[in-house]
Amino acid sequence: MNSPALDTTDLWTLGVIVGLTLVTVLTRCFFVLSSQDWHLPHWAQRGLQYAPIAALAAVVAPEVVMLQGQLISTWQDARLYAALTGAAYFFWRKGQGQAVLGTIVSGMLVYLPLHLGLGW
Repeated sequence: MNSPALDTTDLWTLGVIVGLTLVTVLTRCFFVLSSQDWHLPHWAQRGLQYAPIAALAAVVAPEVVMLQGQLISTWQDARLYAALTGAAYFFWRKGQGQAVLGTIVSGMLVYLPLHLGLGW
């Protein structure tokens, strides 16, 4: 029994899949296959240290301050208070163990009562 996906896949699509696979494998293996040591410049290493927090902020910030593509227009939004509480906890416990877990827990301890209890 043939699946509909196999019946409609043409050679062009298979070629594109194989080509993209090869490009991905080659670019990811480039640094492994090199016989020489390769080092990033200091400025690039320093910049990459901030990449995870920048990506996290780019994902979280719009969720906190926007609702269905529009900026929130009221202070009665549980996400604002949860984010502020989480940020305050993180900066208070910075450098100590489990700061990220505590940030999540403290933010949720504020968010859940406001959202479920008050309906914000």
